[in-house]
Amino acid sequence: MTDTQGYTPPKVWTWDAENGGTWGSLNRPIAGATHDKDLPVGKHPFQLYSMGTPNGVKVTVMFEELLAAGHEAEYDAWLIRIGDGDQFGSGFVELNPNSKIPALLDRSGDTPVRVFESGAILLHLAEKFGAFLGRPEDRPELLSWLMWQMGSAPYLGGGFGHFYAYAPEPMEYPINRFAMETKRQLDVLDKHLDGRDWVVGDDITIADMAIAPWYGRLVQGEAYDAGEFLSVHEYKNVVAWADRFFDRPAVQRGKMVNRTFGDPSEQLWDRHDASDFETKTQDKVQAAE
Repeated sequence: MTDTQGYTPPKVWTWDAENGGTWGSLNRPIAGATHDKDLPVGKHPFQLYSMGTPNGVKVTVMFEELLAAGHEAEYDAWLIRIGDGDQFGSGFVELNPNSKIPALLDRSGDTPVRVFESGAILLHLAEKFGAFLGRPEDRPELLSWLMWQMGSAPYLGGGFGHFYAYAPEPMEYPINRFAMETKRQLDVLDKHLDGRDWVVGDDITIADMAIAPWYGRLVQGEAYDAGEFLSVHEYKNVVAWADRFFDRPAVQRGKMVNRTFGDPSEQLWDRHDASDFETKTQDKVQAAE
């Protein structure tokens, strides 16, 4: 639908919570906590507060890959329900003043350290454990692709995804604008992956872990139900790489953590031990109720 009436911005913008679409009741133009709520704390060195969105999956995949590789990276993953506004609780805001998941409290040293922004968490963990950073000579390339994802994904999620799936009504111009940019980004990645198994070097790195939950998920038809609309089958190199990534057992486990949608057998709301994947998925929790 095209708005034939046009829109003239007012001289001074004012916030209208009633005109915010799906997330209108949560979005607001100011920062800070809306309510007092302490965060739970488990027994492990790493406390993750997240949800199974693409940005959350990046970090849970990283933890599961670290554990699979033999690193002492045990973690507690606590579900933050962003649809309920958990990210605006005082404890979470103290950990991440930007009120976005994921947020990490690293208690492995003498002094607890907070880390927020998914890319920063990946880099923090990779440097701490000396893992998934590729060869030293490839570091500039790896960082370039990591920053590419962090800068590009808002066009996919907040841009295309918002207007295609969540806006109050379909609008031709923004959908076309962000569909074009999403396809351009897919083409960038597809051309880069030609003849490559992984984004950087000969093995999986944090660049793959950052990019795949967004663009890999998109070409596998799991994002916004937009695969046909975007003709994602055209990006054959991205599809093959995504299949390679999501076939990894550690990735499959990471996708389950803090997940609240889809098959209950693939939802592990909170994760505190490796055995939870066998005993505490939502299908088993529901069967025991």
